[in-house]
Amino acid sequence: MSSFNQHTTRVALGTAGAVLNALPLPVIMVAADGKISDANVAAETFFEVSAPLLRRQALKDLVPFGSPLLALVDQVRARGAAVNEYKVDLSTPRNPGDRLVDLHVAPLPEQPDYVVVMLQERTIADKMDRQLTHRSAARSVIALAAMLAHEIKNPLSGIRGAAQLLEQSAGEDDRTLTRLICDEADRIVKLVDRMEVFSDERPVEREPVNIHAVLDHVKRLAQSGFARNLKFVEVFDPSLPPVFANRDQLVQVFLNLVKNAAESIGEGVGDGEIQITSAFRPGVRLSLPGTKTRVSLPMEFCIKDNGPGVPEDLLPHLFDPFVTTKPTGSGLGLALVAKIIGDHGGIIECESQPRHTIFRVLMPMFTGDGAGPAPA
Repeated sequence: MSSFNQHTTRVALGTAGAVLNALPLPVIMVAADGKISDANVAAETFFEVSAPLLRRQALKDLVPFGSPLLALVDQVRARGAAVNEYKVDLSTPRNPGDRLVDLHVAPLPEQPDYVVVMLQERTIADKMDRQLTHRSAARSVIALAAMLAHEIKNPLSGIRGAAQLLEQSAGEDDRTLTRLICDEADRIVKLVDRMEVFSDERPVEREPVNIHAVLDHVKRLAQSGFARNLKFVEVFDPSLPPVFANRDQLVQVFLNLVKNAAESIGEGVGDGEIQITSAFRPGVRLSLPGTKTRVSLPMEFCIKDNGPGVPEDLLPHLFDPFVTTKPTGSGLGLALVAKIIGDHGGIIECESQPRHTIFRVLMPMFTGDGAGPAPA
């Protein structure tokens, strides 16, 4: 081979590697003996293993026992043609959580018995669909809150006033009942006041916010109170740009998520741990309802805990109003979190397995022109 052809081949191989690494989708190449022969950067992230370590492992060691992916690879080798399969679960004890993927498996013509596997995570598309459902539920609560404020609070004030008048002339036994009426009226008013937050349609005052300062503030608040006995782990990307947001509302969001994590772990647990992470994840885009505009959501913030997890039947409805696992909870905390994140143009999603629950917030990046997130 001439030096020109050798140089051209090296350039082509280098370009192909650069293209593969630029793809946001995990791609691996499986050799004839079933071992991983190559992998791009997205595959390293998906399997949480570096490329050199991936090359030492067989595909069967990375996927669940009896995974359809193993059969697909054998089928592609036998037929010499590409095969697709959808909604395949690749979660393992080492990589738990919701890991549904679409599989695209194809032979490599230049190398017989070598197979290329591309994975497309379903969770991103599903997040988009569920987030629109959360926003629809929030709009229902807005209408309900406006009605409650008018139709319930005014009669309650009359009931409370009447109870206070009765208390002045009542005996000691009856005073217990009048105080009970006042206390219950006050409790209902507080619940309605919390719901009125949903009907606040004023534009959110935003500015560039250092998310790590917010997360550190939330951690210190938690450590000085409800999470004083838990271990905190921070995994931050220090190069993240600011978030275009309302600082106080972000504190409210992450304080709520950390408090939920602490309550899920419970008291008296020796190895209770909450992990707070930040990362830049390019490739996630959301279509805004009612428009053709697509917004990029590369900023990812996660609150992880090793509590018992969220019941499976509750998971799809976790951000709906009045859904709670707490005996004394109102079920409005996570609905309000979803509303605040939605008002900021982001989405929130939860993945939960025993001892591995993640609340993931995806938000737009600040563009620096004062206009907030830029279309993608």
